[in-house]
Amino acid sequence: MTGIPGEPPHQGPESIEKYGYEQQLRRSLSFRDLLVYGLVFMVPIAPMGIFGSVFQASGGMVALAYAVGMVAMMFTALSYAQMSRAFPMAGSVYSYAGRGIAAPVGFLSGWMLLLDYVLVPSLLYLTSGVAMNSLVPGIPVWAWVVFFVVLNTAANYRGIEMTARLNKIMLVFEAIVLVIFLVVAVVALAQGKGHGFSWSPVYDGHTFSWSLVFGAVSVAALSFLGFDGISMMAEESKESARAIGRAMIGALLLAGSLFIVQTFVAALLVPHPGHLISGGDPKGTAFYDAARVAAGGWLADLTALATAIAWGFANSLVAQAATSRLLYAMARDRQLPAFLAKIHPTRRVPVNATLLVAGVSLVLGLWSASRDDGITLLSTLVNFGALTGFLVLHVAVVWHYVVRNRSRRYFSHLIAPVIGFAILAYVVINAQVAAQRLGFVWLGVGVILLLGLLLTGRRPDLTAMENPDAAPETDRV
Repeated sequence: MTGIPGEPPHQGPESIEKYGYEQQLRRSLSFRDLLVYGLVFMVPIAPMGIFGSVFQASGGMVALAYAVGMVAMMFTALSYAQMSRAFPMAGSVYSYAGRGIAAPVGFLSGWMLLLDYVLVPSLLYLTSGVAMNSLVPGIPVWAWVVFFVVLNTAANYRGIEMTARLNKIMLVFEAIVLVIFLVVAVVALAQGKGHGFSWSPVYDGHTFSWSLVFGAVSVAALSFLGFDGISMMAEESKESARAIGRAMIGALLLAGSLFIVQTFVAALLVPHPGHLISGGDPKGTAFYDAARVAAGGWLADLTALATAIAWGFANSLVAQAATSRLLYAMARDRQLPAFLAKIHPTRRVPVNATLLVAGVSLVLGLWSASRDDGITLLSTLVNFGALTGFLVLHVAVVWHYVVRNRSRRYFSHLIAPVIGFAILAYVVINAQVAAQRLGFVWLGVGVILLLGLLLTGRRPDLTAMENPDAAPETDRV
């Protein structure tokens, strides 16, 4: 197996060649690239687009919902760090569960992740289209969806290096907008605008209940999705396998802290909190309304524009890249049609998978744009798919390390995954009923497909291989 022509083969403990794969994707991403990729995928200003939904679901305790969500996702990030070291390859939970537990479990995990990864670009395009339509009413939402799909597909087709460069530019832009909002909003609160300082965004005794908070976390989880996408870049990282885990944890801590701060401040500026809790935010403008209270229309327009660009271009760009890598990994193992495993001969990207994601995103984006509940429907399905995939991830850590390899690192390989599983299970139980029903329908379709694959002899050989660095003595990530 020669790898990429003209490039030295990637050897060492994280080489994928010892797992029977050829190194086809280009290893060019540094730790900084991975960290920026995760931050852009999570979107530091992500709460601006779904602030009203989380505010309503949490009874106004929006900062608390994001804080609990960050803790829950931190345990998930720790499990990702462990499995990315054991199996440093593309495919995320599909690869980890397939090799760490069993191939059929891996397929079903990948199938549930598809519910997240395939739908999330469509959700991002739709949200950005709605935001841009609020700024330029003359251009319909569907036209903005088409524009962003074409733009992102062209960028991803150019190669992962182009994606990495654009990520850094977009991250700086989002950071500038967030700083402007926080400074202006804090000054406005000091001047007596809004409701004044209080701890109600963190705790409100009139509405608090754990079921309410965890139900809100199931909505807020949408903002955290993306740190896991770093694992999809494992075969394009030039760092050690540990860099994947460190980048995930770093991105989660940085973005989660920003989520808590901006939602806390915005909650104090919401013009009619009681009405928002009772009536919801059907137009998705609650955050922009809070910005308008702080400084007028210019700040509302700036935050709306930033949300549109961040969701429609920056976030969608990396989401499309991650989704194409998942399709590539599953096709490489004969779990999806083989044409999705095709790599561009010079740009070293999964070209057919990238184009398929673009096509699906376009169709779903245009369909959801025609529905009044398009954003709500897509967001609940995306969250359900991701959270169920995370549940399997925690099981894979325990099974691979403790059951199979008799690891004695009980905190990393048993206690932390069990805690993470328990938190996410409670979140899924308290999720919206519609999401649960549709999610289980999707799972049922996956079971039928799996049976078809097994009956036709397309079961992949994903037996976990010996990895001496899978369970080192120290607890370093």
